[in-house]
Amino acid sequence: METEDKTFFSIGEVEKITGVKQHTLRYWESAFRIVRPARRTSGQRKYTKEDIAHIAKIKNLLYDKGYTVLGAKKTLIEEKRKLQKQPELEFGKETSAQNMLKKTKKELEAILNILR
Repeated sequence: METEDKTFFSIGEVEKITGVKQHTLRYWESAFRIVRPARRTSGQRKYTKEDIAHIAKIKNLLYDKGYTVLGAKKTLIEEKRKLQKQPELEFGKETSAQNMLKKTKKELEAILNILR
């Protein structure tokens, strides 16, 4: 099945692509927040390529790695948190932290002068 040209896929097409049965896909929609296909006004599910990638990830965790549904949820949540975590500021030496504070102080003083 050619997936490169399509934007949306029916549940039957997703079943053929992923090898996951339709009733399982419907269950995963309720169990995993990341699987939320759009719905047409008729109520028909329309999956995106991103949805299919999430389904493949869940399938791997459950079927290949032997995770429980709860374990797979926790793993996906932790992966999402790692991606969203902001990088921490790293200061090489104490002097560079001091320099940064001095620079920040000067910038704040300049802003105060403008406001006066």
